[in-house]
Amino acid sequence: MASAGLKLAEEQMGFPPQSGEESGIRVLLADQQAIFRAGLRKIFAVEDDIRVVGQAESLEQTMGSAGKFTVDIVIFESALSPEPAEAVTEFLRKARESRVIVVTEQPDQELTLECLRRGAHAVISREIEPDQLVECVRKVASGEAWLDQQGTNWVLNAFRNNATRQNGSRPKVQLTPKESVIVACVTQGMKNKEIANRVGTTEQVVKNYLRKVYDKLGVADRLELALFCLHNRIVDVNSVPPAPGQSAQHPEQANGAAVGSGGLS
Repeated sequence: MASAGLKLAEEQMGFPPQSGEESGIRVLLADQQAIFRAGLRKIFAVEDDIRVVGQAESLEQTMGSAGKFTVDIVIFESALSPEPAEAVTEFLRKARESRVIVVTEQPDQELTLECLRRGAHAVISREIEPDQLVECVRKVASGEAWLDQQGTNWVLNAFRNNATRQNGSRPKVQLTPKESVIVACVTQGMKNKEIANRVGTTEQVVKNYLRKVYDKLGVADRLELALFCLHNRIVDVNSVPPAPGQSAQHPEQANGAAVGSGGLS
């Protein structure tokens, strides 16, 4: 049934046959709003080097295209998934040669940092100007990251704050076994829901533990927490418990999930 649905989506959304001889930047538009996709198509239609080769209106269609169709850039609406950063990781795992540009409804610092950590090359707002969008696509296609001024400031501040805290006079702290496991999960890019599932508790309990850890270590968010703990070897990343019903991963498998997909949380 799923394969039939994907085939129908391909026919309706316009995935072309793969000739292997076409030039230009191949773009997949993944967005729930048909009017937004139509607007993007008009913007790119006047650019000789950018071609929209497919569209998807759901997360299922987007993931179904991964690895099956050759695209250089995926313009991915964050609202397609309840966990957009996780979706970025999953898509790039399936389509390693593609690059992802995440579109958000409004500026969101935590989501921006998380998506970049997971491998996205750019995070943009729906309000982006057409000429900036074209520039963004070209930069990302060439292998560069692209951020507006606000996003750049968020990234720089995160790393500056982390460096300041690492170099400042901070007393040695000892995490409890439960805190260590939860932090180890954070360094592997897990969200609170998945951590709760692994540890056998609730999301609210995980949030409470993380607040205590933030206070202990003097960090402000998940990105700083992961950077600080990995840099100072505070936690053992191999202590992450396996998902229910799965056997424990080998250390290199556990590490690869986070580091290979784009960095730290």
